[in-house]
Amino acid sequence: MEGFDPRWTDFADYIIGITYEIWEGRQLEALKRYYSPDVIVRTAQGITGGNDGVIASTLATLVEFPDRTLLAEDVIWSGTPAEGLLSSHRIFSTATHSGSGVFGQASGRTVGFRAIAECHARENVIDDEWLARDQGAICLQLGFTPEEFARAAIERDAADGRAAPAFTPEQDRPGPYRGRGNDNEWGERYAGILLAIMDADIAVIGRDYDRACRLAYPDGVEGRSLGPAQNFWMGLRSSFPSARFAVEHRIGNEDRLLGARAAVRWSLRGTHDGWGSFGAPSGADVYVLGFSHASFGPWGLREETVVFDTTAIWKQILLKKG
Repeated sequence: MEGFDPRWTDFADYIIGITYEIWEGRQLEALKRYYSPDVIVRTAQGITGGNDGVIASTLATLVEFPDRTLLAEDVIWSGTPAEGLLSSHRIFSTATHSGSGVFGQASGRTVGFRAIAECHARENVIDDEWLARDQGAICLQLGFTPEEFARAAIERDAADGRAAPAFTPEQDRPGPYRGRGNDNEWGERYAGILLAIMDADIAVIGRDYDRACRLAYPDGVEGRSLGPAQNFWMGLRSSFPSARFAVEHRIGNEDRLLGARAAVRWSLRGTHDGWGSFGAPSGADVYVLGFSHASFGPWGLREETVVFDTTAIWKQILLKKG
């Protein structure tokens, strides 16, 4: 780990360790050490530039969910310490809605949700990030739908005289990381599966998924076997049948005790012109920032996790509807 604090044994240890320090250890001042002053953080809700924005966002989340845990399910990574490392960190969080904030008045309810964060780090500092949190899962556990949350956010922005559209590539600005991942066969294989699905080859799920696969999808949906996988991907694609799907980044890893895994960041951009997971066609121009993890076994893809923010998709649809 050249250039990194010697207490970190490897990159996964660094990512998991600093996440714990910042969130559960309440060492928010560590953000000034571990994040570059001009870090760029992209989420489906928008883009944040600079460490001050990261600190403000972290504080706001901890006020609303003060006992949040961040349990590392996996860290899939590429690069070298000398050139820079890119991690795809999959997290399962539990939290109690003890404070008021963007999710409304404190309810005291406990929620569980996933997030995937991609962080580029060099010399012990993160300077570029892409992040998705399953906001829809939080909404549903608190008693309202992602669509209702998006409508309330639009009304709140309007009352404050603001217009806060969801993230699109036009808002983006280049950061220090310009890589596309690695050429490991498992990243290539999973990217190929996703490309086939988005090309309407739904039969690839029957060919390449293990019949006993475990699945986790946005809005807190969990399932087993081929049917839930087919339903999820068809529901997404049929909502945006003419949209362009692109693999933005892919990583494959084969690590001791963890096996063959892949992480893919992807986008789907186009018109909401079909019936599917997002109701009646609205004609809205929609951008989906998606993250997927997969692990493979002797009978095919055995685990798949997909994270994107359905509230951001509903926000784009509702803004079109007016």
